[in-house]
Amino acid sequence: MSSNLHTLPLFPLNTVIFPGGALPLRIFEPRYLDMVKECMRNNHGFGITLIKNGKETGSVANVYKTGTECRIDDWETLPDGLLGITAYGESRIHIENTHVQTDQLLMGEVESLEEDSDKELPEEFEEMRILLQNIITQIGKPYINLPAHYDKAGWVGARLTELLPLQSAIKQRLLEINDHVVRLYHLKEAMQEFKFI
Repeated sequence: MSSNLHTLPLFPLNTVIFPGGALPLRIFEPRYLDMVKECMRNNHGFGITLIKNGKETGSVANVYKTGTECRIDDWETLPDGLLGITAYGESRIHIENTHVQTDQLLMGEVESLEEDSDKELPEEFEEMRILLQNIITQIGKPYINLPAHYDKAGWVGARLTELLPLQSAIKQRLLEINDHVVRLYHLKEAMQEFKFI
């Protein structure tokens, strides 16, 4: 067992977030309201992991093993009375083991994954950079408030993966790729297949 393992509450979702990304969430289930309070009280994060087959069962086998540890910086009471938070991706994680607490919150023993240093965006991906700038300009918050790195391969690939309406399984495969430029090549293939470029 790795000495780098730590325990995190896990939030299984039908979406993928990368390190450096932002994800607005509406919180209403008691287990996740309690999780958010605990995270904010003790200044620790939680893991977001993609649900397999699109349905949450709380079972160990129903989430992918690679996810992202996130922190909460922004929260508000929404007009419908629900709690709104923004999760900010910090680091990719590998989930070694999971168990379900009595309150049905999924907990994971996770290890943070080392990230390759980001590389300059190769010129051949300029069309993707321009598309990303246009998308972020249109959607505004919270992405417009993120530190922008349009010249970096990892940042461009991660933000496009988060924002484009690709299948969740494709986004998950891209999250699992370590090399930022290799991820861009795979993303470009998917974008061409779905006629985004």
